[in-house]
Amino acid sequence: MKKLLLTGATGLIGSHLVKKLKTSYEITTISRDPKRAQRLLGKEINAILLSELESVDDYDAIINLAGEPIADKRWSAQQKTKICDSRWDITNRLVDLINCSAEKPKVFISGSAIGIYGRQGDTVVNEDFEDFHEEFSREVCHKWEQIATKANTRVCILRTGIVLSDEGGALAKMLMPFRLGLGGPIADGKQYMSWIHIEDMIKGICFLLDHESCVGPFNLTAPNPNTNAFFSIKLAKRLGRPCFFKVPSFILKNLMGESSELVLFGQKVIPERLINAGFSFSYPSLVEALDGLDI
Repeated sequence: MKKLLLTGATGLIGSHLVKKLKTSYEITTISRDPKRAQRLLGKEINAILLSELESVDDYDAIINLAGEPIADKRWSAQQKTKICDSRWDITNRLVDLINCSAEKPKVFISGSAIGIYGRQGDTVVNEDFEDFHEEFSREVCHKWEQIATKANTRVCILRTGIVLSDEGGALAKMLMPFRLGLGGPIADGKQYMSWIHIEDMIKGICFLLDHESCVGPFNLTAPNPNTNAFFSIKLAKRLGRPCFFKVPSFILKNLMGESSELVLFGQKVIPERLINAGFSFSYPSLVEALDGLDI
C-alpha cells in the first residue's frame, strides 16, 4: 500500500481527507497531540510528533494542511506570529526533509488560501493574476507558498476558498443567526465570496494527487463565486428563514478588529487551472452546494 504523510489531519479538510484516502494509503499524520489524533481519526492512522520525523524517504506523497485558524481570534501581534509560524515552520521542515531524501515523495501538496490575492472587489481572479493587494492574508500565504515551492519534487499549491460543510468551518459560524431569522448581508453585501463544497475540496485534492501533469498553484473554489448578499439570500431560503437584517461593518470591526477584513472584503476567484486540467465539480452552483449539505 502507498504511504501518505499528512499534516492538519484533525482539521475540517484533513479529517475528510483521511476518510477518503485511508483505504488506499497507509496514512501517517503529524500532530502536537498524537494520542488525540488517533482517538479522532482511528487507530489505523499513525500519529507522530514533528520531532519524530527524521526522513520522508518512505512516503509516496505529502499533503500539508497544518495551520492555526486564521479567523478564530483577533489579530494581535502575538496571534499574527502564531498564524505565520504554524504554517511556515512545518512547511520549512517538510521541504528540508524532501530535499535531503534519497527517494523523494512523488508529490508535495501544500496549503494556501485565496487570501494571497488580497481584496480585489469584482475583478475576476485566476491563478495567473499578479496585481495583488498587500495585506496580512497576502503576507501569510505568499511566504507559505514560497517555502513550499522550494521542494525538489512535484509541488501543487491549494489556494483554498471558503469551504462549505455541515460539520464545521465558516458555514457553522453563519448558521445560528440565520436559523434565528437574524441573518443577512454583511455591510453592503457586494463583496464576493469564493466558496467550495467540502466534497469538491476533497475531490480536488485527490485529483491533484493522482494527476502527474498538475504542478503549481490551483484555486480550490467553485466556478461560480457569489456576492455576500446573494449568498445570504440563498442560505436564508435554504433554511426557510427571512433575510431582512444587515450587519454593519463597524460591528464586525469592533468585534474582530483587523481580521474583519476577511469578511468585509473578498475576491471573485475562478478555478481556471483546475478546470483546464479536466476537473469536474459536483457542486458548481451555490444552490446545489447548499442543497448538498445537511443543514
